[in-house]
Amino acid sequence: MHTNGRVAVSIALLCIGGALTVNLAAQERLPPIPPEKMTDAQKKAVVEYKEVRKIDLAPGPFAVLLRVPDLVVPSMEIRLHNQKNSALSPKLTELAILIAARQYTNNYEWNAHNGVAVQAGLDPAIVAAIAVGSRPEHMSEEEAVLYDFCDELNRHQSVSDGTYARALAKFGEAGVVEATALEGYYAYLGMVMSVARTALPAGAKPALQAFPNR
Repeated sequence: MHTNGRVAVSIALLCIGGALTVNLAAQERLPPIPPEKMTDAQKKAVVEYKEVRKIDLAPGPFAVLLRVPDLVVPSMEIRLHNQKNSALSPKLTELAILIAARQYTNNYEWNAHNGVAVQAGLDPAIVAAIAVGSRPEHMSEEEAVLYDFCDELNRHQSVSDGTYARALAKFGEAGVVEATALEGYYAYLGMVMSVARTALPAGAKPALQAFPNR
């Protein structure tokens, strides 16, 4: 086969693969459970969720977790901690969340947090760079230290002594644990939603594309 022919075949296969991915992603495996089909334990978890968070349990990761009712409220309480009592600033917390969302191509969390990150003070150029898998330029020192820590943790499931020392000096032990927990928590939600093929809210478009080697 001529080179042009091989290229054409490769492009066609990529297009077919992309179409299959889009079609599969549209088939939500674990959609929200209708109230009339919930077990007593699930109804109890929904009530407890609303009592703690002051909002109804909506479509998203917690609606998936409702299949195991005991996971709903403890998982949600970690989210509330991240919002209200993190050892990291809101801007750095959102940066860590976006790094984890990008790592797992988690469009649901990206959609929920990229605007919040900018409102918290993160430069939109940094958000845009993370979206395409690039190390952002022109980060502040604390942003760069956190980015390198979280990125290395995601890539290697550990961090080097140098990376750890820089994070420890900048954020203290509580900040190091907080950053690690944020990556772990959003990896957890990302995996749950990837398996469930959780749909984006109506009208939202996926901003993240899968990395080429995945």
